Amino acid sequence: MIRYIIRRLLWGVLLLIVVAALMFLFFRILPTGNPALLRAGRDPQPKLVKEIEVVLGLNKSLPVQFWDYMKEVFLHFKFGYSYYSQEEVRSLIAERLPATLSLTLGAAVLWIVGGLGVGVISALRRHTLADRFAMGGALLAISAPEFWLGLVLLFLFASDIGKLKILPGAGSYVGLTSDPWKWFTSLIMPWIVLASGAAAVFARLMRSSLSEAMKEDHIRTARAKGLPERSVVRQGVRSAINPIVTLFGLEAGALLGGAILVEYVFDIPGIGELNYKAIQQSDFPVTQGTVLLASMFIILANILVDVAYAYLDPRVRYS
Repeated sequence: MIRYIIRRLLWGVLLLIVVAALMFLFFRILPTGNPALLRAGRDPQPKLVKEIEVVLGLNKSLPVQFWDYMKEVFLHFKFGYSYYSQEEVRSLIAERLPATLSLTLGAAVLWIVGGLGVGVISALRRHTLADRFAMGGALLAISAPEFWLGLVLLFLFASDIGKLKILPGAGSYVGLTSDPWKWFTSLIMPWIVLASGAAAVFARLMRSSLSEAMKEDHIRTARAKGLPERSVVRQGVRSAINPIVTLFGLEAGALLGGAILVEYVFDIPGIGELNYKAIQQSDFPVTQGTVLLASMFIILANILVDVAYAYLDPRVRYS
């Protein structure tokens, strides 16, 4: 197991290097505009543009720029400096990361509890009214775009523009340490929006997986031996959980990289909003840093999922 984890970590580092190289090539080779020209203002003077290029290191050859960038990222764990604010990208990400973590972890709890609960009930009561109602609701949640659902919730419940005025509106997020209660209430609507689609997918996948697991031989054997139905269902859930764990790892890893739409609609100062503004401003170092962060989270999530398989399913062995 230890060798397997080390091998996966090394492959993860190699994949991060490939992602960093591709990001560098996309931003330097594709016609995205000269950052120095963008920073020089509406009437840029050639001398000013040259000076800005020197400050940003854009006057060097592409191989030298590439080597400097890779050295900073993988040897010094730095992502450079923002072209616009001149702040260190690592500091900008560190400031925004707590908000994204709060959003992702809270939504993850909702979609796990809601999705798995609904999926188990639907699988055990197939073709009943409860099953049809649950799967219909899941289909509706999958079909609703996040930005639309967020705007609807703001219209109904936001304290500034909503009809009921019972929850803080957009831009009300505060840190957990500043005001725990306001932190919690300001994230209720974003959590619901972010969790709704994932919970619906989890519910449908759990229903399908558990329905198949309950037909397996070991489940019939357990029932024939007279085990309580609760124990039988527990065994079935353990057999059906692997695809759910895989999906959870991918979803959580991607969202930790930034839930752009939800953070934009609710004006949450997270990684997604930072990335959105960086793309608008062609702030390449910030975009590269956030993309590498998202890639790292996805790679780590997949490694954790693979390791969890060995504990959830005794049939899985790593050599």
